[in-house]
Amino acid sequence: MSDVVTLTPKGLYCPAGDFYIDPWKPVDQAVITHAHADHARSGSNQYHAAASGVGLLKKRLGHNTAVQAHDFGQSIQFGDAVVSFHPAGHVLGSAQIRIDVGGIIWVISGDYKCDDDPSCEAFESVPCNVFVTEATFALPIYRWDPIERVLDQLMRWWRSNEAAGKTSVIFCYALGKAQRLLAEIGKRSERPIFVHGAVDALIPAYRDAGIRLPETIAVLDQPKDKSFAGELVIAPPAAFGSPWMQRLGECGTAFASGWMRVRGHRRRRGFDEGFVLSDHVDWPGLLGAIDATGAEKVYATHGYSDTLARYLREAMGIEAEPLQTLFEGEGDDT
Repeated sequence: MSDVVTLTPKGLYCPAGDFYIDPWKPVDQAVITHAHADHARSGSNQYHAAASGVGLLKKRLGHNTAVQAHDFGQSIQFGDAVVSFHPAGHVLGSAQIRIDVGGIIWVISGDYKCDDDPSCEAFESVPCNVFVTEATFALPIYRWDPIERVLDQLMRWWRSNEAAGKTSVIFCYALGKAQRLLAEIGKRSERPIFVHGAVDALIPAYRDAGIRLPETIAVLDQPKDKSFAGELVIAPPAAFGSPWMQRLGECGTAFASGWMRVRGHRRRRGFDEGFVLSDHVDWPGLLGAIDATGAEKVYATHGYSDTLARYLREAMGIEAEPLQTLFEGEGDDT
């Protein structure tokens, strides 16, 4: 790749600073973009992360994990490299990693989105020479509707289920998507929202970071004979069809994901409804974000990387290559 960042069996490595970005295996110094499992792996000696994401990172890796917190925009010296964290807009504390070695600037974006999200910091465009971008939804079909339209659909669906005496259960990724939904629904309803234990465990880190969320109640904290008819429940995809759902009674089910843009995904999984809502950037946002960096070279990873790299070369005249990494795509969210 280059002298600034190179690809190794342990992940992306900066020789000038002797650190790894989102390493796949244990290393001495790990600089982490965010707390999702495909980016934050256990076993490294020292972790570095954006301050607002430290609580989530320790929840993921263990409270005794050595994590050094850094404010967004703060310059940190790693050997001959100057590093800073910049908001990625993906989940709380998600960061793009800016690396300056001798005036050559790389930005490792991790995962990101450009849409407004009350549960995390807004994406910041960072000028650079080389940009490493995700490509999770890098196809023209993936274009997100305004959040207001998605919430209108969701609230209508909830009211319809309530009128039918059903429990409304939305399945989504427990870290990031669940909290975004909670924050958005909380703007429209004062009712408490019931949550699966996997979602409940992450909520304190958001509240501690100052994120406003509505009242939440863990399903398993309720009496076994409680009726959930008319209530809204948020749960991770793994709970769909599990014994945990038996206590919810008759349910209307939905899945919130960018993959719901393709209706076949919903039919294959057996959900009643699909809401197109993603914590990743869509196709127009992706192209706009790349263009705004002014990068002369782009590496595309995580998803449709070959497609994106070819489009950047042929349609936008940007030197671009796919970059294969150990973890590809948004598997945990499907």
